[in-house]
Amino acid sequence: VMETDAHQKEISVAFINDISPVLDEICKSLATSGIKIVFRSEHIKDGLFQLSALKTLPKVCVIDLDFYSNEIIQQLIEIRTQYPSIKLIAYSDIDEEKTIKALLDLGFSGYVLLSDEIEKAIEIISNGEKYLSVGIISHILNSHLQ
Repeated sequence: VMETDAHQKEISVAFINDISPVLDEICKSLATSGIKIVFRSEHIKDGLFQLSALKTLPKVCVIDLDFYSNEIIQQLIEIRTQYPSIKLIAYSDIDEEKTIKALLDLGFSGYVLLSDEIEKAIEIISNGEKYLSVGIISHILNSHLQ
C-alpha cells in the first residue's frame, strides 16, 4: 500500500519553453525537491512529438508562452484534446485578460506570471486545484471594478 502512496505523490512535469536560463534554474530546483522532469522541449510541436513517445504521461506540463498566435492556439488545443489528463500551466508575462481567459477556457489549470511561482503552481495544480498569479487576479479584478 505504501508504494502506491509514494507513487501517487511523485509529480512529473514536462516543460515546453524557449531556451531560458531562468527555467534551467527552476528545473534544477524542482528536481532537487523530488519533482520528476519528464522532458523539456523548445516548441509545442516538439512537445507533442515527445508526449506521443511516452508510456507514462507527465502530470503537469508548463508551457512558456512568450507570444500568442492562432497557430499556437491550435497547437494548445491539440495538446488539450490529445492529452486531457495532463494539467497545463501557462508561464507568460502576457497579462491581457482576453489571453488569460482564452487559456482558461481551453482548460488550462494555471497561469503564472513570475518564474518563482512555478513550483508553487505545480504543487497546487497536481492536487487538483487551479492556480492564478496574484498579479492576474488583481489585474482582472481591477478591470472589472473600474
